Amino acid sequence: MTLTLQITSLPYQESPLGYFAALRDRPGAVLLDSGRPASPGGRYDILSSDPVSLLALDVPGADLTRDRPAPFDIQQALLDRLPCDVPDSDLPFLGGLIGYWSYDLGCRQEPIAGRARRVVGLPSSRVGLYDWALIQDHHERASWLVATPERRSQVLAHLARAPLPLAEFQLTAPFTGELSRDEYLARFDAVQRYIRDGDCYQINLSQRFSAPFQGDLWNAYQRLRLATPTPFAGFLAWDDKAILSLSPERFLHCRDGKVEARPIKGTRPRGLTPEQDQQLADALMTSTKDRAENVMIVDLLRNDLGRVCRPGSVRVPQLCALESYANVHHLVSVVTGELRQEQRPLDLLAAAFPGGSITGAPKVRAMQIIDELEPSRRSAYCGSLGYVDVRGRMDTSIAIRTAVADRGRLHLWGGGGLVADSRAEDEYDETLDKIRHLMSALAEN
Repeated sequence: MTLTLQITSLPYQESPLGYFAALRDRPGAVLLDSGRPASPGGRYDILSSDPVSLLALDVPGADLTRDRPAPFDIQQALLDRLPCDVPDSDLPFLGGLIGYWSYDLGCRQEPIAGRARRVVGLPSSRVGLYDWALIQDHHERASWLVATPERRSQVLAHLARAPLPLAEFQLTAPFTGELSRDEYLARFDAVQRYIRDGDCYQINLSQRFSAPFQGDLWNAYQRLRLATPTPFAGFLAWDDKAILSLSPERFLHCRDGKVEARPIKGTRPRGLTPEQDQQLADALMTSTKDRAENVMIVDLLRNDLGRVCRPGSVRVPQLCALESYANVHHLVSVVTGELRQEQRPLDLLAAAFPGGSITGAPKVRAMQIIDELEPSRRSAYCGSLGYVDVRGRMDTSIAIRTAVADRGRLHLWGGGGLVADSRAEDEYDETLDKIRHLMSALAEN
């Protein structure tokens, strides 16, 4: 049976928090959050719940072999089960898949030994098949409900309910690192040996921090959002698990066969004064090391996109441009291409997953070294959140600046790209600079 979707307007709200508060207790509730009104670059919020189907993919134990159906093929088959008669619209999502793909999912695609422990118990991927969405367009200052007439009545009833009261949230102990400073520095030295031996050019080495908590993770997400609004944020919670992502980085965007990736490499903290802030921005823009990191990942992404894009279509219209957020400056490049006619967005995601900006180069060898040196698997960190809609549109983030909740503990990771002229103490400090404000926001009483 083909579903006929209709688009109706709703009252516009400056942020999606009010709408989502009324939906967050519904099964499969999901928020893709542009961080408005404060984040730079954000445009659309996408909210939904009550999926037609929910698919969780797992990688039990250390079984990272490829003898089972490819996860992206399974998800494409699920997407194909949603036959929709969609209206002509510029809105980004008119039904389809919304969810996350963990970094660990990428290990099924490549020859990775699987040495790292599985500490966080989230599925490797969890996507819902949604036949409706509430979309806010902050450029047009408009809100829209995309749904069948029957579904629209249900959603409006949910939105009319009083939202659940916002309960307290608190950490019951401070964040502690999985690695000591000395243990991180020993792994830094191991990366440098691999670089000198010619195994790799760059490794994105991260470290995990965790803390016990109690209370409402929706409260926690709102604290994080206030501390660092970003254009590719998201919130998903189910059972005793949740993903609270405040990512500034787009991974892959696809519309009408046109592909865009926006890798971030190169970071400085914001200054305490306008003068200091400008000095830090200037230092980043003129840093040979940071620009080299960025260019390496651009080359890697050009190769990944070339696997599914039309020959000669891959371009780099922006290289190492400065973008400034609430807590950091970043160097951001843009890589574009055009999908070959026979390729679909999930083929693109499979070809480029996980994102090169959080692995290193060359990608497969970098992932093998990460698996050797990082004690535990990354889970949703450095994976992706996003959507794939029935028309073949897709937008996904790189899940950095991301907290993962599991069985009463919150996990945060900080990482950075290591190259031959990286300095150990600077790199250790950078891993903390990237998430210190998140830890502080979560620790507030």
